[in-house]
Amino acid sequence: MNIFTEFGRYLLMLKDMFSKPENMKMYWKELMHQCVEIGIRSLGIVVIISFFMGAVSALQTAYQLVSPLLPRSTIALIVRDTVILEFAPTLVCIVLAGVVGSKIAGELGNMRVSEQIDALEIMGINTRTYLVLPKILAAMITIPLLVVISMVLGIWGGRLASVATGIVAASQFDKGLLQNFLPYNVFFALAKAYTFSFIISSISSFYGYYVKGGSLEIGRASTQSVIVSCVLILLADYVLSAVLL
Repeated sequence: MNIFTEFGRYLLMLKDMFSKPENMKMYWKELMHQCVEIGIRSLGIVVIISFFMGAVSALQTAYQLVSPLLPRSTIALIVRDTVILEFAPTLVCIVLAGVVGSKIAGELGNMRVSEQIDALEIMGINTRTYLVLPKILAAMITIPLLVVISMVLGIWGGRLASVATGIVAASQFDKGLLQNFLPYNVFFALAKAYTFSFIISSISSFYGYYVKGGSLEIGRASTQSVIVSCVLILLADYVLSAVLL
């Protein structure tokens, strides 16, 4: 029953977000602020993870590719599809669930405990629209862009590692990148990115918005939001793969 109760509160929070803004300029400013906090502040960790993700993927693929019948350009093909289909959208979003999700839950939880949310509601402001909606919109704008950057850096990291270690020549790697490329894979990766960004932002906002207690409960809410977001991301990853592929 507790699961159904929490799910009902989650749906009500989403429903109450969509109301007419009292001051569009104020909401736009908050949206831009959240885009910076969620997107720009997460760029560094995404760059580091993506580069080494592609490099390690290339080295491990070369280690397992022992058949002399397969051309070395196959390494680039495998790295490309692996990074685009799975590593960039799923792995990056799981990391962002910890980085961005815990930040959102902690920020809203602190506002709830310090009664800032109550003060805004007394002033007649719909706090779900003002506090939650910009975070979800900002996540759905910036996280897919981070995933696209992750795709590019992951492939580039794989190319750099392959050429630097002498596994495959640069011309062979570039040939493999163009071999049997399906643009639909990029669409599939972006579909996962938009779904995962909504999960991360909405789940974290829910746990932070409804936190009760003090600083200890804020920490628990942040941890729980990350755990639930990661589980739902993996579940959504399976569902989308079964439906779209």
